Amino acid sequence: MVALVQTVAYLGLEARPVEVQCQVAPGLPRFGIVGLADKAVGESKERVQSALASMGLALPPKRITINLSPADLPKEGSHYDLPIALALLAAMGVTDAEQLADFVAVGELALDGRIVPSPGVLLAALHASEEEKGLICPAVQGSEARWASDVPLIAAPDLVSLLNHLKGTSRLPDPQPGEVDEPDHGPDLKQVKGQETAKRALEIAAAGGHNLLMIGPPGAGKSLLASCLPGILPPLSPSEALESSMVASVAGLLEGGKINRTRPFRAPHHSASMAALTGGGLRVKPGEVSLAHLGVLFLDELPEFQRAVLDSLRQPLETGKVDVARANAHVAYPANVQLVAAMNPCRCGHLGDAALACSRAPRCAADYQSKVSGPLLDRIDLHVEVDPVSAADMALPPPAEGSAEVSARVAEARAKQTARGIRSNAELEGDALEEYAMPDDAGRQLLMQAAEAMRLSARSYTRILRVARTIADLADAPDVGRIHVAEALSYRRQAPRA
Repeated sequence: MVALVQTVAYLGLEARPVEVQCQVAPGLPRFGIVGLADKAVGESKERVQSALASMGLALPPKRITINLSPADLPKEGSHYDLPIALALLAAMGVTDAEQLADFVAVGELALDGRIVPSPGVLLAALHASEEEKGLICPAVQGSEARWASDVPLIAAPDLVSLLNHLKGTSRLPDPQPGEVDEPDHGPDLKQVKGQETAKRALEIAAAGGHNLLMIGPPGAGKSLLASCLPGILPPLSPSEALESSMVASVAGLLEGGKINRTRPFRAPHHSASMAALTGGGLRVKPGEVSLAHLGVLFLDELPEFQRAVLDSLRQPLETGKVDVARANAHVAYPANVQLVAAMNPCRCGHLGDAALACSRAPRCAADYQSKVSGPLLDRIDLHVEVDPVSAADMALPPPAEGSAEVSARVAEARAKQTARGIRSNAELEGDALEEYAMPDDAGRQLLMQAAEAMRLSARSYTRILRVARTIADLADAPDVGRIHVAEALSYRRQAPRA
């Protein structure tokens, strides 16, 4: 007899259908798994055998073959445990094979028969909804799966409860969607004293979704400013929250099925590898740039990152996705992020202070800043100098305007961009860029003069137009004028020549 159970294989944020086929045939006792399975799937037979033994069931003394079809698709992860166990139980006649045909099953098995969490349940639930099937998953992930849709859902704590539910002798509770966490706004801009230029640049970055680079000495408040950004960004829309949660689900970071409306904020250490930042590894997991999808990727001490690692961000910043190509897999992850970077002006960090600067100034600044490639700097819309904060500044009372006031202006600017049919001005291109961001005659003349004097690339020219449109939105101006172009140009800088 051959029993069939449906499950999925994860390739990026795509769940592909996999059919678990189990055959129990006469022959020497053997339990084998075929179908391009990795080591975690190969070890599944040990977990399945122990889980059945905990229920008082022994494997039949026959030849047991598990085939994962299609056989040429790589199978990775522990979520195949449950469908393999169910296919085996159906082949043994313990449960109804026809009843299982209406479900997709995912979940890892413990040795005592418990069904424990596995990454990617949200993707499996969305796939089951598209296929008009139900989903069988671990009980602790039922609230996560319920976010997908109203598909029939069985969230079981263990194999015994699952079998009793399928037979109708007992009924498992219907899971409810997980909670929506209250937004975590982080530090308030009232904690930042001074730095009016940097706070203005931060507001423009938030209003238009622009990339931002802050350059200043140690202790000037660059990291604090960056951590204030989530507090002034608009919360994720319901569709964006689900999209962001899908990435977290694949990475195994979605706890308790909770959906968070706060935009992601990821701040990897400068020792991060290329695979950690852009994704990859043995099982091709999403990297930091994908975990920050629809949120902020903060890179502190920018020149201290390996140059090859930084340059690997150039394509994701331009296209909004990461394509990870390996010999056995080609996976695409979303990476629509807002990059915020911070760096010291030189290695000692005190370039502008003659009393503290090292003996190699200003040559050390050119050497240090040249670690960041020109093409990457060209993809950063706003470059702002962050001046040191004096003791007199620290003694001042907190500023009257904080994150709440700035957030209100950002929300109004984003509402104008939504009315244009885009998420943010950072996405303006083509005809939309010509229609909404082209300045008036005076602004166009200033931009052409600056483009020639500063030797701006075509990318820089486009990004200046986008920033100018954002500045105009913050000023509630219907058209982009000369003053908006002038301020946008003030945030462009040329890298020092070695």
